[in-house]
Amino acid sequence: MSRDLRVGLVQQPCVDNREQNLATSEAGIREAAQLGAKLVVLQELHTSLYFCQHESTDLFDLAEPIPGPSTEFLGRLAKELGIVLVGSLFERRAPGLHHNTAVVFETDGRLVGTYRKMHIPDDPGYYEKFYFTPGDATQGSNGIGFTPIATSVGKLGVLVCWDQWYPEAARLMALAGADLLIYPTAIGWNPDDDDAEQQRQRDAWVTIQRAHAVANGLPVLVANRVGHEPDPTSASRGSRFWGHSFVAGPQGEFLTKADESAAVLVVDVDLARSENVRRWWPFLRDRRVDAYGDLTKRYRD
Repeated sequence: MSRDLRVGLVQQPCVDNREQNLATSEAGIREAAQLGAKLVVLQELHTSLYFCQHESTDLFDLAEPIPGPSTEFLGRLAKELGIVLVGSLFERRAPGLHHNTAVVFETDGRLVGTYRKMHIPDDPGYYEKFYFTPGDATQGSNGIGFTPIATSVGKLGVLVCWDQWYPEAARLMALAGADLLIYPTAIGWNPDDDDAEQQRQRDAWVTIQRAHAVANGLPVLVANRVGHEPDPTSASRGSRFWGHSFVAGPQGEFLTKADESAAVLVVDVDLARSENVRRWWPFLRDRRVDAYGDLTKRYRD
Protein backbone atom coordinates (compact mmCIF):
# COMPACT_ATOMS: atom_id res chain seq x y z
CA MET A 1 0.00 0.00 0.00
CA SER A 2 1.36 3.41 -0.97
CA ARG A 3 1.93 6.19 1.55
CA ASP A 4 2.20 9.31 -0.56
CA LEU A 5 3.68 12.55 0.73
CA ARG A 6 3.54 15.58 -1.53
CA VAL A 7 6.79 17.52 -1.18
CA GLY A 8 7.89 20.90 -2.51
CA LEU A 9 11.30 22.45 -3.23
CA VAL A 10 11.96 26.17 -3.71
CA GLN A 11 14.90 27.00 -6.00
CA GLN A 12 15.60 30.73 -6.06
CA PRO A 13 18.22 33.36 -6.84
CA CYS A 14 19.31 35.60 -3.97
CA VAL A 15 20.14 39.30 -3.85
CA ASP A 16 21.74 41.69 -1.38
CA ASN A 17 18.42 42.42 0.31
CA ARG A 18 17.13 40.21 3.11
CA GLU A 19 13.49 41.26 2.81
CA GLN A 20 13.46 40.64 -0.93
CA ASN A 21 14.97 37.19 -0.45
CA LEU A 22 12.39 36.32 2.19
CA ALA A 23 9.61 37.57 -0.09
CA THR A 24 10.89 35.29 -2.86
CA SER A 25 11.05 32.35 -0.47
CA GLU A 26 7.55 33.10 0.79
CA ALA A 27 6.13 33.20 -2.73
CA GLY A 28 7.71 29.83 -3.47
CA ILE A 29 6.45 28.32 -0.22
CA ARG A 30 2.94 29.55 -0.88
CA GLU A 31 3.00 28.20 -4.43
CA ALA A 32 4.15 24.79 -3.24
CA ALA A 33 1.49 24.71 -0.52
CA GLN A 34 -1.20 25.76 -2.99
CA LEU A 35 -0.16 22.78 -5.14
CA GLY A 36 -0.69 20.50 -2.17
CA ALA A 37 2.80 20.13 -0.71
CA LYS A 38 2.79 19.06 2.94
CA LEU A 39 6.57 19.33 3.27
CA VAL A 40 8.45 22.30 1.75
CA VAL A 41 12.23 22.64 1.63
CA LEU A 42 14.20 25.85 1.06
CA GLN A 43 17.79 26.10 -0.14
CA GLU A 44 20.85 26.79 1.99
CA LEU A 45 21.27 30.35 3.39
CA HIS A 46 18.27 31.66 1.47
CA THR A 47 18.02 34.99 3.33
CA SER A 48 21.20 36.49 1.84
CA LEU A 49 23.77 36.28 -0.88
CA TYR A 50 26.24 33.44 -0.45
CA PHE A 51 28.62 35.55 1.63
CA CYS A 52 31.33 32.88 2.04
CA GLN A 53 33.00 33.84 -1.25
CA HIS A 54 35.39 35.91 0.87
CA GLU A 55 36.35 36.45 4.51
CA SER A 56 35.17 39.55 6.36
CA THR A 57 34.42 39.94 10.06
CA ASP A 58 31.70 42.47 9.15
CA LEU A 59 29.65 39.65 7.62
CA PHE A 60 29.08 38.09 11.02
CA ASP A 61 26.45 40.82 11.40
CA LEU A 62 24.27 38.70 9.08
CA ALA A 63 23.99 36.01 11.76
CA GLU A 64 20.93 35.75 13.98
CA PRO A 65 19.88 33.81 17.06
CA ILE A 66 17.44 30.93 17.27
CA PRO A 67 14.69 31.82 17.99
CA GLY A 68 15.01 35.02 16.02
CA PRO A 69 13.58 36.97 13.06
CA SER A 70 13.89 34.19 10.46
CA THR A 71 12.49 31.46 12.68
CA GLU A 72 9.55 33.68 13.63
CA PHE A 73 8.87 34.46 9.97
CA LEU A 74 9.09 30.85 8.81
CA GLY A 75 7.16 29.53 11.78
CA ARG A 76 4.24 31.86 11.03
CA LEU A 77 4.18 30.67 7.42
CA ALA A 78 4.27 27.01 8.41
CA LYS A 79 1.34 27.53 10.78
CA GLU A 80 -0.71 29.59 8.32
CA LEU A 81 -0.25 27.07 5.50
CA GLY A 82 -0.36 23.95 7.66
CA ILE A 83 2.91 22.56 6.32
CA VAL A 84 6.15 21.16 7.63
CA LEU A 85 8.83 23.63 6.53
CA VAL A 86 12.62 23.30 6.33
CA GLY A 87 14.58 26.57 6.23
CA SER A 88 18.24 27.58 6.54
CA LEU A 89 20.04 30.40 8.32
CA PHE A 90 23.35 31.74 9.61
CA GLU A 91 23.03 31.11 13.34
CA ARG A 92 24.62 33.22 16.05
CA ARG A 93 24.82 30.75 18.92
CA ALA A 94 27.08 32.86 21.16
CA PRO A 95 29.67 35.61 20.72
CA GLY A 96 32.27 34.21 18.34
CA LEU A 97 30.31 30.96 17.83
CA HIS A 98 28.29 30.60 14.65
CA HIS A 99 26.72 27.77 12.66
CA ASN A 100 25.19 27.04 9.27
CA THR A 101 21.87 25.75 10.57
CA ALA A 102 18.79 24.11 9.08
CA VAL A 103 15.54 24.72 10.97
CA VAL A 104 12.41 22.56 10.87
CA PHE A 105 8.89 23.76 11.66
CA GLU A 106 5.79 21.73 12.38
CA THR A 107 2.35 22.45 10.91
CA ASP A 108 1.42 24.46 14.02
CA GLY A 109 4.43 26.74 13.56
CA ARG A 110 6.58 25.22 16.30
CA LEU A 111 10.31 24.95 15.76
CA VAL A 112 10.70 21.19 16.30
CA GLY A 113 14.35 20.76 15.41
CA THR A 114 17.60 22.22 14.13
CA TYR A 115 20.52 20.64 12.34
CA ARG A 116 23.91 22.35 12.39
CA LYS A 117 26.01 21.58 9.33
CA MET A 118 28.64 19.00 10.27
CA HIS A 119 31.08 19.07 7.32
CA ILE A 120 32.46 22.56 6.68
CA PRO A 121 34.34 23.25 3.41
CA ASP A 122 37.22 25.62 2.89
CA ASP A 123 37.83 26.01 -0.83
CA PRO A 124 38.27 28.95 -3.22
CA GLY A 125 34.94 30.78 -3.19
CA TYR A 126 33.63 28.64 -0.31
CA TYR A 127 35.46 29.92 2.77
CA GLU A 128 32.99 28.47 5.24
CA LYS A 129 35.47 27.48 7.95
CA PHE A 130 35.99 31.19 8.64
CA TYR A 131 32.29 31.60 9.47
CA PHE A 132 30.88 28.28 10.67
CA THR A 133 31.68 26.02 13.59
CA PRO A 134 30.97 22.35 12.78
CA GLY A 135 27.71 21.10 14.25
CA ASP A 136 27.72 19.12 17.46
CA ALA A 137 24.13 17.88 17.79
CA THR A 138 20.74 17.72 16.16
CA GLN A 139 18.42 19.69 18.42
CA GLY A 140 14.93 18.25 18.85
CA SER A 141 16.44 14.76 18.95
CA ASN A 142 18.40 12.86 21.58
CA GLY A 143 21.28 15.31 21.34
CA ILE A 144 23.41 13.24 18.95
CA GLY A 145 24.53 14.51 15.55
CA PHE A 146 23.14 12.88 12.39
CA THR A 147 19.80 12.21 14.04
CA PRO A 148 16.52 12.66 12.12
CA ILE A 149 14.03 15.27 13.25
CA ALA A 150 10.58 13.83 14.00
CA THR A 151 7.64 15.62 12.33
CA SER A 152 4.04 14.84 11.46
CA VAL A 153 5.09 13.85 7.92
CA GLY A 154 7.92 11.57 8.98
CA LYS A 155 11.45 11.53 10.34
CA LEU A 156 13.52 14.02 8.36
CA GLY A 157 17.20 13.27 7.85
CA VAL A 158 18.23 16.88 7.33
CA LEU A 159 21.81 17.49 6.18
CA VAL A 160 23.32 20.61 4.56
CA CYS A 161 25.26 21.07 1.31
CA TRP A 162 28.84 19.81 1.86
CA ASP A 163 27.34 17.01 3.97
CA GLN A 164 25.85 15.67 0.75
CA TRP A 165 29.22 14.27 -0.40
CA TYR A 166 29.63 12.00 2.62
CA PRO A 167 28.04 8.53 2.56
CA GLU A 168 28.67 8.24 6.31
CA ALA A 169 26.25 11.09 7.05
CA ALA A 170 23.48 9.64 4.90
CA ARG A 171 24.00 6.16 6.32
CA LEU A 172 23.89 7.35 9.93
CA MET A 173 20.63 9.18 9.24
CA ALA A 174 19.22 6.02 7.66
CA LEU A 175 20.37 3.88 10.60
CA ALA A 176 18.58 6.29 12.95
CA GLY A 177 15.27 5.77 11.13
CA ALA A 178 15.08 8.67 8.66
CA ASP A 179 12.17 8.46 6.21
CA LEU A 180 13.73 11.04 3.87
CA LEU A 181 17.15 12.56 3.27
CA ILE A 182 17.02 16.33 2.76
CA TYR A 183 19.83 18.57 1.48
CA PRO A 184 19.44 22.37 1.46
CA THR A 185 22.31 23.41 -0.81
CA ALA A 186 24.28 26.32 -2.29
CA ILE A 187 26.64 24.97 -4.92
CA GLY A 188 27.76 26.26 -8.28
CA TRP A 189 30.51 26.64 -10.80
CA ASN A 190 33.54 28.82 -11.09
CA PRO A 191 32.72 30.70 -14.33
CA ASP A 192 36.35 30.24 -15.41
CA ASP A 193 35.92 26.45 -15.67
CA ASP A 194 35.27 25.14 -19.16
CA ASP A 195 32.01 23.47 -20.13
CA ALA A 196 33.38 19.95 -19.77
CA GLU A 197 34.61 20.58 -16.21
CA GLN A 198 31.33 22.19 -15.25
CA GLN A 199 29.42 19.19 -16.58
CA ARG A 200 31.64 16.78 -14.65
CA GLN A 201 31.14 18.67 -11.41
CA ARG A 202 27.37 18.83 -11.67
CA ASP A 203 27.10 15.21 -12.76
CA ALA A 204 29.19 14.15 -9.76
CA TRP A 205 26.95 16.17 -7.44
CA VAL A 206 23.81 14.56 -8.80
CA THR A 207 25.34 11.08 -8.84
CA ILE A 208 26.56 11.08 -5.23
CA GLN A 209 23.16 12.08 -3.90
CA ARG A 210 21.27 9.58 -6.02
CA ALA A 211 23.74 7.03 -4.70
CA HIS A 212 22.72 7.91 -1.14
CA ALA A 213 19.14 7.13 -2.13
CA VAL A 214 20.18 3.76 -3.57
CA ALA A 215 22.54 2.77 -0.76
CA ASN A 216 19.97 3.54 1.93
CA GLY A 217 16.68 2.83 0.16
CA LEU A 218 15.42 6.34 0.91
CA PRO A 219 13.98 9.25 -1.08
CA VAL A 220 16.33 12.23 -1.39
CA LEU A 221 15.24 15.89 -1.62
CA VAL A 222 17.79 18.47 -2.84
CA ALA A 223 17.08 22.23 -2.98
CA ASN A 224 19.88 24.30 -4.57
CA ARG A 225 20.11 28.02 -5.36
CA VAL A 226 20.44 29.57 -8.82
CA GLY A 227 21.94 32.68 -10.38
CA HIS A 228 25.30 34.39 -10.66
CA GLU A 229 26.63 36.08 -7.52
CA PRO A 230 29.72 38.29 -8.04
CA ASP A 231 32.78 38.12 -5.81
CA PRO A 232 32.70 41.32 -3.71
CA THR A 233 36.52 41.43 -3.71
CA SER A 234 36.74 41.08 -7.52
CA ALA A 235 39.43 38.45 -6.98
CA SER A 236 37.37 36.02 -9.04
CA ARG A 237 34.39 36.08 -11.39
CA GLY A 238 32.12 34.94 -8.58
CA SER A 239 29.91 31.86 -8.48
CA ARG A 240 27.27 30.66 -10.90
CA PHE A 241 24.91 28.52 -8.86
CA TRP A 242 23.67 25.71 -11.02
CA GLY A 243 20.24 24.93 -9.57
CA HIS A 244 19.12 21.49 -10.79
CA SER A 245 17.24 20.79 -7.58
CA PHE A 246 15.65 17.35 -7.64
CA VAL A 247 13.74 14.65 -5.82
CA ALA A 248 14.91 11.05 -6.22
CA GLY A 249 13.13 7.89 -5.13
CA PRO A 250 14.70 5.07 -3.08
CA GLN A 251 16.29 3.48 -6.15
CA GLY A 252 17.80 6.78 -7.23
CA GLU A 253 15.15 7.40 -9.86
CA PHE A 254 14.30 11.01 -10.64
CA LEU A 255 10.79 11.95 -9.53
CA THR A 256 11.22 15.59 -10.54
CA LYS A 257 14.10 17.92 -11.37
CA ALA A 258 14.71 21.56 -12.24
CA ASP A 259 17.09 23.33 -14.60
CA GLU A 260 19.11 26.51 -13.97
CA SER A 261 16.04 28.73 -13.66
CA ALA A 262 14.11 29.73 -10.57
CA ALA A 263 11.58 27.00 -9.89
CA VAL A 264 9.10 25.51 -7.48
CA LEU A 265 9.02 21.72 -7.71
CA VAL A 266 6.13 19.68 -6.30
CA VAL A 267 5.89 15.91 -6.51
CA ASP A 268 4.42 12.95 -4.64
CA VAL A 269 6.86 10.64 -2.85
CA ASP A 270 5.68 7.17 -1.85
CA LEU A 271 7.28 6.60 1.53
CA ALA A 272 6.10 2.97 1.58
CA ARG A 273 8.40 2.11 -1.34
CA SER A 274 11.42 2.30 0.96
CA GLU A 275 10.22 -0.80 2.78
CA ASN A 276 9.78 -2.73 -0.47
CA VAL A 277 13.11 -1.58 -1.92
CA ARG A 278 14.92 -2.62 1.25
CA ARG A 279 13.33 -6.07 0.98
CA TRP A 280 14.62 -6.44 -2.59
CA TRP A 281 18.01 -4.88 -1.86
CA PRO A 282 18.73 -5.60 1.83
CA PHE A 283 21.90 -3.56 2.09
CA LEU A 284 21.34 -2.83 5.77
CA ARG A 285 20.98 -6.54 6.51
CA ASP A 286 24.22 -7.48 4.77
CA ARG A 287 26.46 -4.80 6.22
CA ARG A 288 29.59 -6.26 7.87
CA VAL A 289 29.45 -4.08 10.94
CA ASP A 290 32.05 -6.30 12.58
CA ALA A 291 34.62 -5.30 9.93
CA TYR A 292 34.13 -1.54 9.65
CA GLY A 293 36.05 -0.32 12.70
CA ASP A 294 38.70 1.44 10.63
CA LEU A 295 36.08 3.84 9.26
CA THR A 296 36.65 5.88 12.39
CA LYS A 297 40.28 6.45 11.38
CA ARG A 298 41.39 9.40 9.27
CA TYR A 299 43.42 7.09 7.02
CA ARG A 300 44.63 3.47 7.06
CA ASP A 301 48.41 3.64 7.00
